[in-house]
Amino acid sequence: MQTKVFQLLVDNTSGVLSRISGLFSRRGYNIESITAGVTADPRFTRITIVTSGDDEILDQIEKQVQKLVDVRDIHELKPDESVYRELALVKVRINPEQRQSILAVSDIFRGNIIDVSPESVIIEITGNQSKIDAFLKLLDGYEILELARTGIAGLGRGIENVIYLDE
Repeated sequence: MQTKVFQLLVDNTSGVLSRISGLFSRRGYNIESITAGVTADPRFTRITIVTSGDDEILDQIEKQVQKLVDVRDIHELKPDESVYRELALVKVRINPEQRQSILAVSDIFRGNIIDVSPESVIIEITGNQSKIDAFLKLLDGYEILELARTGIAGLGRGIENVIYLDE
């Protein structure tokens, strides 16, 4: 089993995300992470999907997604040729004695404290998956009340793989 990150450029139409996720569901493929957002051109949406399987399954996924009507382009974002980022919001229970230590851990990872209450803090952290996983591991001694992760958003490095759609 290996993991691949696919980037799709699709028409910005209602139901497009549902049709893509439905293809995965019907075929029994797992989506580990999916993010979507409109591009600089509001006619198109960029979708980043993280999925896993053997080579044959991953090739099938790519071919079947490419056949969908709204899909304009699909390609793999290879780790050494791309930049991946993820956002996590972490709500941690703290008491007054723990406040300074949680701020120090957050600073090490360039996290931002975005909300403070007498019993908790919410930390925003952005980076690759391994950075966020390492941050969460350091919070092992604290009680994580809530955690929200966005999933990977990514772009290829340079201009070689930029897709221009004229319509």
